Amino acid sequence: MSYGLSNQDQAFSPPVCPRHPERISYVTCQRCGRPVCAECQVTAAVGTQCVDCVREANRNIPTTRTVFGGKATDGRPMVTYVLIGINVVVFGLQMLFSGLTSELLYAGIYTSPYGSAEPWRMLTSAFAHSPTFIGHIAFNMYALYICGRVLEPMLGRSRFLALYLISALGGSVAVLLIANPLVSVVGASGAVFGLFAAMFVLLRSRGIPVVQVAILVAINLAIGFVIPGIAWQAHVGGLVLGAACAGIFAYAPKGAHRSLMQWAGLAILVMLLVAVTFWGAANVRVPLS
Repeated sequence: MSYGLSNQDQAFSPPVCPRHPERISYVTCQRCGRPVCAECQVTAAVGTQCVDCVREANRNIPTTRTVFGGKATDGRPMVTYVLIGINVVVFGLQMLFSGLTSELLYAGIYTSPYGSAEPWRMLTSAFAHSPTFIGHIAFNMYALYICGRVLEPMLGRSRFLALYLISALGGSVAVLLIANPLVSVVGASGAVFGLFAAMFVLLRSRGIPVVQVAILVAINLAIGFVIPGIAWQAHVGGLVLGAACAGIFAYAPKGAHRSLMQWAGLAILVMLLVAVTFWGAANVRVPLS
């Protein structure tokens, strides 16, 4: 014999929350009409909704994109702040531990006396600065802050970070190919010059005057050739790679596959840099003293 509820009994039974069947609820969701208990209620402008309907609605909201295809943010350059923080922390560690620069962070696989291949130095060198000259990190961090406030909201956080890191790598590769391979090089200058170049390309692609940016780049680039002890090679490498990244962002064909094409273009740049790095490390000629 069945002791289940009859259809008549079910019709007069109190409504219960689908997610919590033990809870009676006379409040219904404004979207799906199902009963919703106090725990599952979400107050919205159109009335009370259940958490399932709110989750589905949020899933269907289209992602807002920047003019260059990145995910729009609230305007705060959080990646810029994090990069500045990393540089400052590393600088503080360099001040505390004098051997940190030479043992872990100076530029490239080609300057390390501790192993034949230490490729992480190609990037870690961009987060270290001269511990004897505070103006080095001060200028680079100020330039990063100024450029990051413009570029990060324009590109989106992930694209801005990719631009920064690829420009930094490009600076190290240029030092490998052009400079004395036994001279240690540190600093975010390559990445910063990449941001300079990206700002020039991106603003120009939007029809915005770039004379001031061009003058700024020219002056800072010239300083590297005039003042001794500055790795102008890293500046040039950062400029070239920053401009290349910005060109990919600005001129990738618009459409459903724009983002895929942009990231594919960046991946090709990285693969080229890695290939050139190992070619340069294998074929470098140490100058005679």
